[in-house]
Amino acid sequence: MSEAKAGRLSLTLKSAVESVDEIEAVAEKLASEAGLDEDECFHVAVAAREGAVNAVLHGNEFDLTKQIFASFENNGAALVIIISDQGKGLDPDTLPDPLAPENLLRGSGRGIFLMRSFMDEVHFRQL
Repeated sequence: MSEAKAGRLSLTLKSAVESVDEIEAVAEKLASEAGLDEDECFHVAVAAREGAVNAVLHGNEFDLTKQIFASFENNGAALVIIISDQGKGLDPDTLPDPLAPENLLRGSGRGIFLMRSFMDEVHFRQL
């Protein structure tokens, strides 16, 4: 991590696909500025994208009257990304295992798995 690029950026965006793209782009740029290598930048970008997709699709249920919020912080030791929505929340322990044989061919259900695979830590909190 590069301390020269330490700082925080916060975004408030409409609950739309374009916002997902913006969050992904910001995450990738900040990861690169933090000195992460190409693979690590890709992992951060994918994890941020999946979090934003979940916020738009599952959290806010494509409701354009709702917003998603993203904050990105490089504190010199870690890159912290927080994505939140205005939905009712979820219990990640109730989600089906994407690696179970019956779920392998499903077209969805891998976002949180990817986030957990690519990031050092993933936390869920309901406010």
